[in-house]
Amino acid sequence: MSIRKLIIVTSEHDPLRSKIKKICNEIAEKYGVELDIKYEDWDFLRKYGEEDELGGYSFPQVFIEYDDGRIEHILTRIPLNNKGKLDRDLAMQIIEKKFSG
Repeated sequence: MSIRKLIIVTSEHDPLRSKIKKICNEIAEKYGVELDIKYEDWDFLRKYGEEDELGGYSFPQVFIEYDDGRIEHILTRIPLNNKGKLDRDLAMQIIEKKFSG
């Protein structure tokens, strides 16, 4: 089963929006898949997203869609390194892991 597209769910007000878009765009280009960006798509998040401890949804969230239409959540927010800074490389590794196996 192969991956058809990467999906980002974000918000116009999400401070991480441009960073996750850049990461996902690089991966989508590398693997030749479509990149779909959804803004505040609450129905999609309720169906496929990861809830926080209060029952809400954080932005951004990243998903993959397979050729058979199945959707899988793979990332919520960009992880932090041990210094509390955004870890772009770890985010890329988490996402790319789905493409390699």
